[in-house]
Amino acid sequence: MTDPNSSHPASDPPHGYRGQVAYLFAYDIAYDLLTEPKTLLGQTLERFSVGPSKRGPREVLFYRPLMVVLPPIQRTIRGRRKPVTLERTIKLFGVGAISISVHVPFEVPRGEGLVEYHDLQFTEETLLEHVEKLAEQVRLELLPHLYRPVSQLRNEEAYTVFCIESPLEGPDGSPLSAVRWHEQRTREVAALLTQEENPQALSDQEVLESTSLFLSYYDTDLTIIDWDAAIVIDQATDDRKSFTEILHVMELANVQLAELEAYDVLLDDALGRAYADIRAGWLRRRRQEAAGAPRRGKTTLAGLREIRIDMARLSDELWNTTKFFGDWHLARIYQNLSSRFHLGDWQRVIDDKLQTLDGLYLILKHDQNNVVMLVLEIAIVLLFVIDLVMLAFTMK
Repeated sequence: MTDPNSSHPASDPPHGYRGQVAYLFAYDIAYDLLTEPKTLLGQTLERFSVGPSKRGPREVLFYRPLMVVLPPIQRTIRGRRKPVTLERTIKLFGVGAISISVHVPFEVPRGEGLVEYHDLQFTEETLLEHVEKLAEQVRLELLPHLYRPVSQLRNEEAYTVFCIESPLEGPDGSPLSAVRWHEQRTREVAALLTQEENPQALSDQEVLESTSLFLSYYDTDLTIIDWDAAIVIDQATDDRKSFTEILHVMELANVQLAELEAYDVLLDDALGRAYADIRAGWLRRRRQEAAGAPRRGKTTLAGLREIRIDMARLSDELWNTTKFFGDWHLARIYQNLSSRFHLGDWQRVIDDKLQTLDGLYLILKHDQNNVVMLVLEIAIVLLFVIDLVMLAFTMK
């Protein structure tokens, strides 16, 4: 790899770069999906599918969510005259999440020209505003099919993917492998991934960190993965579907991240209520004991039992969306995404909170059992006293 701090960046190819930017937005919209709708936004829902390729085994292990492809629309990027065509796709996941992808074509003479695509602005509205309106339309239409839908959408989990068409060219127009291109432009690649307009402002450490996770299958393809964005280089095809498989894997990882964050918030709320109920219960029991009244704790206990069962089921469904086995290309891409998104760390945090809930459940269960045993002991004593009284009456 070339020196990332080199002050002489490689020249751009004579014909520039062309391709598309894929914007992936994941939203948690409900606790779960009760029933599968037939249509969405006037379009018929179909199962997502891809064919076997160099990246996967013949027996495709993809999770196949329901999806619709919306009619393309025209938008004008601010500062430009010629409108661009936006291709939009919505995928519906059984764990109560949706993924909205927007594809915007580009053709730029220099790689630096792609930085502005991070925060795309249209003359009518921003890309994020358009997607938020679309997500709200989807949420409202799906309400009859959702179990415990959210009252309003939370912040989206967004990911930007720069899909550059290959084969690439060197400054003299000669063919250039994707890995070689990466080696010659490491600093520029890091600047694009981190949304930095001045590549020379980045430290060597940041350059190496941002560009360290990359995978290549053929000389003409390359996938570079960072926390907030990725670069995918691949050969263009007539139907422009050459990036479909990798983008789908990225969508799955992005949805998992959004759902793990939603689970984390849900567990925080459950723990907060449980701690508050336990503290209130202790105070209430002290007052009840002073007044001689029976103690109660069923509401908190039932709530904890429900959240434990639901979290176990939802977590299992979530990880079933990415059952990748083996060392094939897409599995390794997902592993890199999982590492960048810290999905394992999120899962450990949630597991720790579930263990805390288990502890609270056991405490309340033990407390409830003590109450039951006390009631039984009192009942036995009362029966014994009643038996003695009745015996005394029969002896008279």
